Amino acid sequence: MKRIEQHASFGGQQEVWAHASSALGCEMRLGVYLPEPALRGHKCPVLYWLSGLTCTEQNFISKAGAQKHAAQHGFIVVAPDTSPRGEDVANNDAYDLGQGAGFYVNATQAPWTPHFRMQDYVAEELPNLIEQHFAASDQRGIFGHSMGGHGALVTALRQPGRYRSVSAFSPIVAPSQVPWGQKALGAYLGADRHAWREWDAVELLADTRHEKLHLLVDQGEADEFLAEQLRPELLQAACKAAGHPLTLRMQPRHDHSYYFIATFLGEHFDHHAQYLS
Repeated sequence: MKRIEQHASFGGQQEVWAHASSALGCEMRLGVYLPEPALRGHKCPVLYWLSGLTCTEQNFISKAGAQKHAAQHGFIVVAPDTSPRGEDVANNDAYDLGQGAGFYVNATQAPWTPHFRMQDYVAEELPNLIEQHFAASDQRGIFGHSMGGHGALVTALRQPGRYRSVSAFSPIVAPSQVPWGQKALGAYLGADRHAWREWDAVELLADTRHEKLHLLVDQGEADEFLAEQLRPELLQAACKAAGHPLTLRMQPRHDHSYYFIATFLGEHFDHHAQYLS
């Protein structure tokens, strides 16, 4: 672990760290906000933020205004990059595949297999790393935006008992049914659509073994991707069929941007605080 940035913020410290990832086989960067109690060595709950397409660790920590909310609640907030990076890591010229577009899955297809294991990184390696190197408790929540909202929902559903809370902004709820997801899952997992089901929140909700964490989802009604890529009505129907608790809030005039995220982020921190002591 090598610290490459540190900034005082709301009594705590916003840091950026780099480390060699065993899951991804490359160097990864992540933002870590440490509230004042964590700086004193007091163990704090951790919120993991997963960003969307094209983002790095910098987008959330510089645009969302999360530090104020994290300081108020005493949460460590961890924001990793969205994919493996490097000259030897497979890539694609499109913005929605390859570097910057890991989709938080474990790839099974060449040329992606050697590095694109973002689920293992987010759900296994990253918590172990954070809890080893910082004053972090094992109380974890997860949230994200767009592709990262998909990642947060899928990771929480796939990892029962690992997270106490989950929420999302503008998530890709049914990647098997929308162009972004079909392109990514087809490339990373192959043509067998049955294999895609394990990475689709709507499909996972049909499995009675999943943990019924209360889902909070905010979606802007003016989001340019709403009808074609996001389709929150599919999540609503799946939750109703499964008896899974969901609060879906359609926000008038709001789009897909960080202005939207920053507007409602405090309420998402309040949601997670109900479950993280």
